[in-house]
Amino acid sequence: MPETKLVVNGEERTVDVDPSTPLLWVLREQLKLNGTKFGCGIAQCGACTVHVDGTPVRSCSTPVAAADGAAITTIEGVAGEDGTRHAVQAAWVEHQVPQCGYCQSGQIMSAVALLRDNPDPTDADIDAAMSGNICRCGAYGRIRAAIKSAARA
Repeated sequence: MPETKLVVNGEERTVDVDPSTPLLWVLREQLKLNGTKFGCGIAQCGACTVHVDGTPVRSCSTPVAAADGAAITTIEGVAGEDGTRHAVQAAWVEHQVPQCGYCQSGQIMSAVALLRDNPDPTDADIDAAMSGNICRCGAYGRIRAAIKSAARA
Protein backbone atom coordinates (compact mmCIF):
# COMPACT_ATOMS: atom_id res chain seq x y z
CA MET A 1 0.00 0.00 0.00
CA PRO A 2 1.25 3.49 -0.72
CA GLU A 3 2.01 5.74 2.21
CA THR A 4 -0.20 8.76 2.73
CA LYS A 5 1.30 11.89 4.25
CA LEU A 6 -0.93 14.10 6.34
CA VAL A 7 -0.38 17.13 8.53
CA VAL A 8 -2.78 16.55 11.41
CA ASN A 9 -3.19 19.33 13.94
CA GLY A 10 0.17 20.72 12.84
CA GLU A 11 2.04 17.42 13.14
CA GLU A 12 3.32 15.56 10.09
CA ARG A 13 2.02 12.00 10.05
CA THR A 14 2.44 9.12 7.60
CA VAL A 15 -0.03 6.28 7.41
CA ASP A 16 0.13 3.05 5.48
CA VAL A 17 -3.49 2.24 4.66
CA ASP A 18 -5.59 1.52 1.61
CA PRO A 19 -6.07 4.89 -0.17
CA SER A 20 -9.83 4.38 -0.20
CA THR A 21 -10.00 4.12 3.62
CA PRO A 22 -12.22 6.90 4.96
CA LEU A 23 -10.26 9.66 6.63
CA LEU A 24 -12.43 9.21 9.73
CA TRP A 25 -11.10 5.70 10.32
CA VAL A 26 -7.51 6.78 9.75
CA LEU A 27 -7.94 9.54 12.34
CA ARG A 28 -9.66 7.30 14.87
CA GLU A 29 -7.99 3.92 14.35
CA GLN A 30 -4.52 4.72 13.06
CA LEU A 31 -3.83 8.08 14.73
CA LYS A 32 -5.96 7.51 17.87
CA LEU A 33 -7.71 10.88 17.57
CA ASN A 34 -11.11 9.82 18.85
CA GLY A 35 -12.76 13.23 19.17
CA THR A 36 -14.11 12.99 15.63
CA LYS A 37 -17.21 10.81 15.77
CA PHE A 38 -18.85 8.30 13.45
CA GLY A 39 -22.50 9.18 13.10
CA CYS A 40 -24.19 8.03 9.93
CA GLY A 41 -21.40 6.96 7.56
CA ILE A 42 -23.03 8.70 4.58
CA ALA A 43 -21.96 12.33 5.13
CA GLN A 44 -25.41 13.45 6.26
CA CYS A 45 -25.15 14.13 10.00
CA GLY A 46 -21.91 16.11 10.37
CA ALA A 47 -20.60 14.31 13.46
CA CYS A 48 -17.41 13.45 11.57
CA THR A 49 -16.62 17.00 10.39
CA VAL A 50 -12.95 17.97 10.27
CA HIS A 51 -11.13 20.70 8.34
CA VAL A 52 -9.03 19.73 5.33
CA ASP A 53 -6.93 22.71 4.25
CA GLY A 54 -9.38 24.88 6.19
CA THR A 55 -12.54 23.54 4.57
CA PRO A 56 -15.05 21.57 6.67
CA VAL A 57 -15.44 18.07 5.22
CA ARG A 58 -17.22 14.91 6.24
CA SER A 59 -14.39 12.56 7.09
CA CYS A 60 -16.62 9.47 6.93
CA SER A 61 -16.93 9.82 3.16
CA THR A 62 -13.56 11.38 2.35
CA PRO A 63 -10.98 8.82 1.25
CA VAL A 64 -7.63 9.34 2.93
CA ALA A 65 -6.06 9.63 -0.54
CA ALA A 66 -8.03 12.86 -1.04
CA ALA A 67 -6.27 14.32 1.99
CA ASP A 68 -2.74 13.26 0.98
CA GLY A 69 -0.45 16.20 1.75
CA ALA A 70 -3.29 18.25 3.22
CA ALA A 71 -3.45 20.09 6.52
CA ILE A 72 -6.12 18.45 8.65
CA THR A 73 -7.56 19.95 11.80
CA THR A 74 -9.62 17.80 14.14
CA ILE A 75 -11.45 18.80 17.30
CA GLU A 76 -8.25 17.97 19.21
CA GLY A 77 -6.44 20.70 17.25
CA VAL A 78 -8.92 23.54 17.70
CA ALA A 79 -7.69 24.76 21.09
CA GLY A 80 -4.63 26.96 21.28
CA GLU A 81 -1.20 25.38 21.57
CA ASP A 82 -1.19 26.33 25.24
CA GLY A 83 -4.47 24.49 25.77
CA THR A 84 -6.61 27.64 25.79
CA ARG A 85 -10.06 26.85 24.47
CA HIS A 86 -11.08 28.30 21.13
CA ALA A 87 -13.79 30.95 21.52
CA VAL A 88 -16.33 28.49 20.10
CA GLN A 89 -15.35 25.82 22.62
CA ALA A 90 -15.60 28.33 25.48
CA ALA A 91 -19.02 29.48 24.25
CA TRP A 92 -20.18 25.85 24.03
CA VAL A 93 -19.39 25.45 27.73
CA GLU A 94 -20.84 28.85 28.67
CA HIS A 95 -24.15 28.07 26.94
CA GLN A 96 -24.21 24.44 28.07
CA VAL A 97 -24.75 23.29 24.50
CA PRO A 98 -24.08 19.55 24.77
CA GLN A 99 -26.71 17.19 25.97
CA CYS A 100 -25.60 13.78 24.76
CA GLY A 101 -22.58 15.49 23.21
CA TYR A 102 -22.15 13.06 20.34
CA CYS A 103 -22.51 15.61 17.53
CA GLN A 104 -20.59 18.35 19.29
CA SER A 105 -17.15 17.92 17.75
CA GLY A 106 -18.65 18.20 14.27
CA GLN A 107 -20.85 21.12 15.33
CA ILE A 108 -17.84 22.95 16.77
CA MET A 109 -15.73 22.30 13.66
CA SER A 110 -18.48 23.76 11.44
CA ALA A 111 -18.92 26.76 13.76
CA VAL A 112 -15.17 27.45 13.82
CA ALA A 113 -15.10 27.50 10.01
CA LEU A 114 -18.16 29.75 9.89
CA LEU A 115 -16.65 32.33 12.24
CA ARG A 116 -13.29 32.21 10.48
CA ASP A 117 -15.00 33.10 7.20
CA ASN A 118 -17.76 35.30 8.63
CA PRO A 119 -16.92 36.84 12.01
CA ASP A 120 -20.36 38.49 12.35
CA PRO A 121 -22.91 35.98 11.08
CA THR A 122 -26.64 36.59 10.95
CA ASP A 123 -29.13 33.94 12.05
CA ALA A 124 -29.54 33.00 8.37
CA ASP A 125 -25.75 32.66 7.98
CA ILE A 126 -25.60 30.41 11.04
CA ASP A 127 -28.53 28.31 9.84
CA ALA A 128 -26.93 27.88 6.40
CA ALA A 129 -23.48 26.99 7.75
CA MET A 130 -24.81 24.58 10.36
CA SER A 131 -27.60 23.00 8.28
CA GLY A 132 -25.58 19.86 7.58
CA ASN A 133 -25.00 19.17 11.27
CA ILE A 134 -27.74 17.19 12.96
CA CYS A 135 -28.28 17.38 16.71
CA ARG A 136 -30.62 14.65 17.78
CA CYS A 137 -31.10 16.32 21.14
CA GLY A 138 -32.39 19.48 19.47
CA ALA A 139 -29.92 21.93 21.02
CA TYR A 140 -30.10 24.23 18.01
CA GLY A 141 -31.12 27.31 20.03
CA ARG A 142 -28.13 26.91 22.33
CA ILE A 143 -25.85 26.21 19.36
CA ARG A 144 -26.93 29.48 17.71
CA ALA A 145 -26.51 31.39 20.99
CA ALA A 146 -23.04 29.94 21.48
CA ILE A 147 -21.98 30.88 17.96
CA LYS A 148 -23.19 34.45 18.50
CA SER A 149 -21.36 34.58 21.81
CA ALA A 150 -18.15 33.29 20.22
CA ALA A 151 -18.50 35.88 17.45
CA ARG A 152 -18.62 38.65 20.07
CA ALA A 153 -15.54 37.20 21.78
